[in-house]
Amino acid sequence: MKRTVYGPDHDVFRESVREFIARSITPRAEEFIENRLIDREVWLEAGRQGFLGLEVPEEYGGSAAGDYRFNAVLGEELSWAGAAFSSSLGIHYDVVAPYLVELTTEEQRKRWLPRFCSGEMITAIGMSEPSGGSDLAALRTTAVRDGSDWIVNGSKTFITNGYCADLVVVAARTSPEKRAKGITLFAVETGMEGFTRGRKLDKVGQPEADTAELFFENVRVPAENVIGEVDRGFIAMMERLPQERLGSAVANLAHAASVLAETLAYVKERKAFGQAIGSFQHNKFVLADLVTKVEVSQAFVDQCVAAHAAGELSAVDAAKAKMWTSEVQGQVLDACVQLFGGYGYMKEYRVARAWMDARVTRIWAGSNEIMREIIGRDLGL
Repeated sequence: MKRTVYGPDHDVFRESVREFIARSITPRAEEFIENRLIDREVWLEAGRQGFLGLEVPEEYGGSAAGDYRFNAVLGEELSWAGAAFSSSLGIHYDVVAPYLVELTTEEQRKRWLPRFCSGEMITAIGMSEPSGGSDLAALRTTAVRDGSDWIVNGSKTFITNGYCADLVVVAARTSPEKRAKGITLFAVETGMEGFTRGRKLDKVGQPEADTAELFFENVRVPAENVIGEVDRGFIAMMERLPQERLGSAVANLAHAASVLAETLAYVKERKAFGQAIGSFQHNKFVLADLVTKVEVSQAFVDQCVAAHAAGELSAVDAAKAKMWTSEVQGQVLDACVQLFGGYGYMKEYRVARAWMDARVTRIWAGSNEIMREIIGRDLGL
């Protein structure tokens, strides 16, 4: 069915994103995998194209699109190139951007946003901890006042862009007695004494996306780097997680659709027992199911994108979209590996890498078990 969520302006934007990917990402994809890092030149080129500041006002160097559908288009196209590209760049332009635009002071916006938009400053968000996982209210990183400054101690893990980030939005406990109501957000920047990074984590998939552990040992953070109000960080995170989860849903489905398209082309060409393997009834039925799941899921995600662009997306619907698309993504890619046969298990084939890349989507942005808890509570259970 024809998708109706996007208009002519979005179509023009999509073409510009595709040109950027064809020029700056696709020819170097293997290099990024080998280096386990997306080169800074990609970030700078994305900045020159205006892709990083979609939600940033023009006076700070952004393009002020004022329409979440542009974020979604960028996420879709990056996912067609590879899951790691949408996750790495998406953390910056789709996840961190709202914090730096909506919660900051005028001085902070002038200080950070121009470099954020140009790609000169790469960002990350430090929520997950070694002992906490999806339980953000239980984080152990602390920040204690020392004069007008704050002293931050603790660690974060599984941080996308953590190895190369110049600024990390860090959630820390500032009032332990208040539990979830005692968390504050801080901008921790490269060069602050006591802020160090561990090794690039050796993940099952998405090697291009640098993921790291972060350590804070008596890091002195000035009051000018507090993001939002003291002790209201948990509320700020809860208010912005629906966009992160919707961005994940958009990426999940586009990633699955891209590999499914490659698989459809493969089964039409690959022969067995004298005929194309796609013509066998079992394979034909499997593919019919997969295409239907992707297209039906796309209709729901498109509705969520439209709702969010209108400021109407609920946290529950965002949880549904994130959970469902990651499950569908896993089903699609597992079936695609099977249809490729032995070649589907070889890393030089994209289907194998995509299969590994996708497994994390049922874990990050809140595990699917947490998503089901959110949905279940909304049912009054």
